[in-house]
Amino acid sequence: MASRRPARKSTPLQARLAATSWPRLILGAMMAVAAFVLLTQFYFFCKVVWYNYNPPRSTPVMRAAMADLQRENPQAELRYDWVDYASINTSLKRAVVAAEDANFMNHTGVEWDAVRAAWEHNQDLRERRAAAAEAGERAPRGVMRGGSTISQQLAKNLFLSNSRSYLRKGQELVITWMIEHVMSKQRILELYLNVAEWGNGVFGAQAAARHHFRTDAASLGPRQAAQLAAMLPNPRFYDDRGATRYLNARTTTLTSRMRQVNIP
Repeated sequence: MASRRPARKSTPLQARLAATSWPRLILGAMMAVAAFVLLTQFYFFCKVVWYNYNPPRSTPVMRAAMADLQRENPQAELRYDWVDYASINTSLKRAVVAAEDANFMNHTGVEWDAVRAAWEHNQDLRERRAAAAEAGERAPRGVMRGGSTISQQLAKNLFLSNSRSYLRKGQELVITWMIEHVMSKQRILELYLNVAEWGNGVFGAQAAARHHFRTDAASLGPRQAAQLAAMLPNPRFYDDRGATRYLNARTTTLTSRMRQVNIP
């Protein structure tokens, strides 16, 4: 019967190498992740610079909307027509700023007080709805608020998606910082008005004006502009339902407020 060989014992040098291999692997992985993050941010920065001078052909939100439409109708197409800032009626610029970001001309991209207020409101609304559901009662009425500025919404529309996660939100804040430091307020508003969603497959002020009012963005009246601005939080809903009681009330409010805001 053959005798078994004794197990080979590692030498002190091998033990030291084994002890140092894991830290090196971890450090290498961390450096690879850091390099990937830096390259990603550099890519986004280059795209921000590009969009400062060129209109986007499409956005992630547009492509997602197209996919939704073509699941039902393979021949469906988006309505999206770029128009310059001067070709958008001042009423729409004022109405959108009044509705979405009244302090647009003064902040540097993020309104932290508005973010906190929106979070507190939404958390309270969720808790009240959960309590009502547990008690078998009717859910309390209310609308979830967004604390995002126009600059943040532009960052999301141009580069990200409508998904919700802390990672996506963090990337949105970084891109917002880039946008605010590269672009003028006029360019930010011009881009936003051209890529905002205003219905099922309807993107931008020109397509919205034609779809909802059969006119051009340059010819919108104050009430029409206010109604388009009031639709922004839920454009597909209002495209399907039309002018609800809430939308009419919100339109009236914005018509009176739009003259009080500053625009570039």
